[in-house]
Amino acid sequence: MVMGKGRPRTFDRDEALDRATMEFWRHGYEATSIAGLTGAMGINPPSLYAAFGDKRRLFAEVVERYQRSYGEFAARALAEEPTARAAIERVLREAAVEYTDPAHPWGCLIITAAVNCGSPDVEAEMRAQREASKAVIRDRIAADLDAGHLPTGTDPDALATFYAATIQGISTQARDGVPRERLETVADLAMRAWPATGQPRGVR
Repeated sequence: MVMGKGRPRTFDRDEALDRATMEFWRHGYEATSIAGLTGAMGINPPSLYAAFGDKRRLFAEVVERYQRSYGEFAARALAEEPTARAAIERVLREAAVEYTDPAHPWGCLIITAAVNCGSPDVEAEMRAQREASKAVIRDRIAADLDAGHLPTGTDPDALATFYAATIQGISTQARDGVPRERLETVADLAMRAWPATGQPRGVR
């Protein structure tokens, strides 16, 4: 808490932000109150406003933190794997693990935080985050198509939408308590929809 005017803050900002992340992740943006946040963060409202601004700005910082920590697995897989198929399969399998991890709320904060949200700005921000992730998937698929790893006529937009929808479905099912093993089976089934691998160009 703040002890007095001009005195330094006596709370750990990173720890407070992580606790705020858990609140928004668990309850969603709309249902998370200032009272709930300050209780979880161990600070009073003036300290919250002084350190983070208002609830909206705190949430924006939470989203950025989530993307750099709990949600980073997807971006890492898409960047590291040599093919789109390998990258997407890794994302699906790691989503089954990460979204059911008992160490934090289930599911994906980016997918669930704006459900039934009364703030158009927050809804738009979360939609933009999801669309950006889908665009990365689409670009990986398009690159494989250009390289001849996918059959001619493969639709990168449709395939990216399918796998983005699968990821979102895994998140929702995890929130409903579906166990990791069942969600890994979903990943197996989803990968059966991958188009038959083509022969890379230049290979005879």
